[in-house]
Amino acid sequence: QVQLVESGGGLVQPGGSLRLSCAASGNIFSINPMAWYRQGPGKQREWVAGITSGTSTNYADSVKGRFTISRDNAKNTVYLQMNSLKPEDTAVYYCNMNVRGVHYWGRGTQITVSS
Repeated sequence: QVQLVESGGGLVQPGGSLRLSCAASGNIFSINPMAWYRQGPGKQREWVAGITSGTSTNYADSVKGRFTISRDNAKNTVYLQMNSLKPEDTAVYYCNMNVRGVHYWGRGTQITVSS
């Protein structure tokens, strides 16, 4: 069973930065793609960024150039560096692991961007 635990959320002012972390249990982390999703108030969950088992990354247009996804396979951890945050980035952010089409989710961490 895969367990994902996010951390690093909080309240930040517009223009600020935060780094999210997601620690995965088990020994299959390094061979599976990882992603971050988010769900804003009254909105559907949306994909934010993804990273392959290697180093290939992709981003939603809304965060491209501001967010960076990375992974440390030795630590079973994926990160999301978020810069130039905007109020519309306010959401619960979820970590996701795709194991041959089976999706595992963390519980999420709240990010609030407000002055």
